[in-house]
Amino acid sequence: MQDLVETLSIKMQALGLMLTTAESCTGGMIAMAITERPGSSSVFERGFITYSNEAKHELLDVPKDMLLKHGAVSAQVATAMVKGALAHSRAEIALSVTGIAGPDGGSDKRPVGLVYIGYGDKSGLTEIAEHRFQGDRASVRRQTAEAAFKHLIRFIDKLP
Repeated sequence: MQDLVETLSIKMQALGLMLTTAESCTGGMIAMAITERPGSSSVFERGFITYSNEAKHELLDVPKDMLLKHGAVSAQVATAMVKGALAHSRAEIALSVTGIAGPDGGSDKRPVGLVYIGYGDKSGLTEIAEHRFQGDRASVRRQTAEAAFKHLIRFIDKLP
């Protein structure tokens, strides 16, 4: 994963961009991976760990009715988390993750391993990726973090 962090950091430094994260199922794993790299303060502005619905609402302004209607594990909430992280930080780029890492908490509609990764910028451009990872809790969390970095690298490569 540190190779992905290195690639992301170099690209962000070259563009003068700062990142903020809004993490649920990864519980800060993405922020931790970024800040393990020396010099991370040049690319990482802050992170929000919003594990509960209350935290998503209070820290990121995710609407309560959205959480009730769509559930915390949804594309809509991942999008709102990106927008909230950008609104409550000085970063130009935001990354959000929300999902069900397991081993319980899943259902037929939202199985264990379902994860939404959101990423966007201050211009309002936001993209969402849906994943269905396999494995135990640690594996789902690790796969989520790695996929998040890959998506973010591709997103940054497309910026003008």
